Amino acid sequence: MNLSWKKILLWSLPILVIFVLIWQGFVISSSSEINQNLFTSRMTYGRFLEYLNMGWIKKVDFYDFGHTAIIEAIEPELDNKLQKIRVELPPTTPELIAKLKQCKIDFDAHPVQDTSLLWVWITDLVFPSLLIIAISFLLRTSNSAPGGPGQAMSFGKTKVSVQMEAKTGIEFDDVAGIEEAKEEFQEVVTFLKKPESFTAVGASIPKGVLLVGPPGTGKTLLAKAIAGEAGVPFFSISGSEFVEMFVGVGASRVRDLFKKAKIHAPCIVFIDEIDAVGRQRGTGIGGGNDEREQTLNQLLTQMDGFEGNTGIIIIAATNRVDILDSALLRPGRFDRQVTVDIPDFKGRLAILKVHARNKLLNVDVSLKSIARRTPGFSGADLANLLNESAILAARKRKDFITMIEIDQSIDRVIAGMEGVPLVDNKIKRLIAYHEVGHAIVGTLLKNHDPVQKVTLIPRGQARGLTWFIPSEDQTLISRAQILARIVSALGGRAAEEVVFGDTEVTTGAGNDLQQVTSMARQMVTRFGMSNIGPISLENPNSNPFLGRTMTSNLDYSDGIATNVDLQVEKIVSDCYYQATNIILKNRVIIDRLVDILIEKETVNGEEFRRIVTEYTRLPEKQLYISHC
Repeated sequence: MNLSWKKILLWSLPILVIFVLIWQGFVISSSSEINQNLFTSRMTYGRFLEYLNMGWIKKVDFYDFGHTAIIEAIEPELDNKLQKIRVELPPTTPELIAKLKQCKIDFDAHPVQDTSLLWVWITDLVFPSLLIIAISFLLRTSNSAPGGPGQAMSFGKTKVSVQMEAKTGIEFDDVAGIEEAKEEFQEVVTFLKKPESFTAVGASIPKGVLLVGPPGTGKTLLAKAIAGEAGVPFFSISGSEFVEMFVGVGASRVRDLFKKAKIHAPCIVFIDEIDAVGRQRGTGIGGGNDEREQTLNQLLTQMDGFEGNTGIIIIAATNRVDILDSALLRPGRFDRQVTVDIPDFKGRLAILKVHARNKLLNVDVSLKSIARRTPGFSGADLANLLNESAILAARKRKDFITMIEIDQSIDRVIAGMEGVPLVDNKIKRLIAYHEVGHAIVGTLLKNHDPVQKVTLIPRGQARGLTWFIPSEDQTLISRAQILARIVSALGGRAAEEVVFGDTEVTTGAGNDLQQVTSMARQMVTRFGMSNIGPISLENPNSNPFLGRTMTSNLDYSDGIATNVDLQVEKIVSDCYYQATNIILKNRVIIDRLVDILIEKETVNGEEFRRIVTEYTRLPEKQLYISHC
């Protein structure tokens, strides 16, 4: 039965019950002659006795076991017309019958007519039977369909999705930017298709491969490609689907999963977000020992226990490898850990080529330029970038995607939606000086990245933005580069103070100061770039299960802590002094740039540097954003 029909039947059952009960009451009430609306008047028992003594009563009919009487009486007030009147009798009136006989009045007793016997029989016997049959049918049919309302009867059954020939529409050619990971899994696929080439030299198939990397880097996409390439049964399930509130359910689902996998071996089992079930044991309040830990114990046993699972390859994905249990990560369970990291320039270019296949790009669109402008973007970010560009082009009724839509999409993905343009007033001029302060300091510093553009168009929470773009991917950053970024981040605050005075300094530099403080503190406590020496003062083994800040106990003395604060203050003070000097020496350039920025609202990097070179010589010089 179709799931929609089952839902209709499930919802109709209580409605049918209510309808039958209401109909039964209606039939019972309508079948009783005494309840029919035939009588227009009522009479009290005392007045009835008076009529009886006066001889005006002609006939009496008793109903409802003698509790009610319908009398035919002469009504003197209506010209002695014969009227039917209803009288409610007291519970005990034995003398009434004797008096009626004495007065020779015709009377009769009418038994209750139980015309609702059929409906009573239906509601008491037939209808409950039909209800039980319908519910049993729903439970039986729902158990055969994943996600049905009858899953309460099959908690221990796994919700795994089984595909004998996984046609995901994704192959290795559709996965780009993670070439090392692809090579690892191409080897696994080759092992499944041609195992003799490996077993000939004594190699055995790996039992498990763990995909590790930040969100959006393509871990699940790679699993889909494996399913499309392997040509073997593919089982896919999320780690959260093992965990239930009932004891033993998760372990039962793990057993059921591997039981099905053994039947179809060789096969691949993909567990997405395995950190939901594979977290470290004994970390909960009171030592752990909860349902999740029992599920993990069962998973460990199934992956490499006494029986073993020949021909079953476990592929799992997570972005929280730091919280996984060490027993889960050892060889024999997960023999390999494949890192799927943020792509570099070549990786981003390859990803853009894949996602641009179904996009109509104008001839002026350079994928290399886009890849160079998007350091730090994951594969999901790049796919979203091109999709946003296509949406903008369609909104403007264009036939192709141009660089204008690409630029707007990059700004939107990084900084948020475009806001209402600023009104030309003192606030706009102050923001212009702030942003030009960032840009001029970054431009005149030798070790800073070049300016990509300066804009006064609000985006997100920022009223203005200064964009810097590196000339190449930076996996390592020098001390000089960090200091240059701190000086540039303080350039906006320094420009406000120099131009408008100390009393007119605004809250616009709040985010800049947070970045500056964080970078300076990391220089001291993580990278050893201070007078304290080349030592790390951060504890990398903090417990993530109690919160990132709750367990940040200092592993050094109060004297060292005081010295750390002094070093951070000194770094920030020296950098602010340097930023202020640059602003003071280049006030003429800044004033001209501010006038141009207020007029155009956006100045690109090339134009900005051209104007600066008219007044001074630029140092030889490389996504970092500073905004207010």
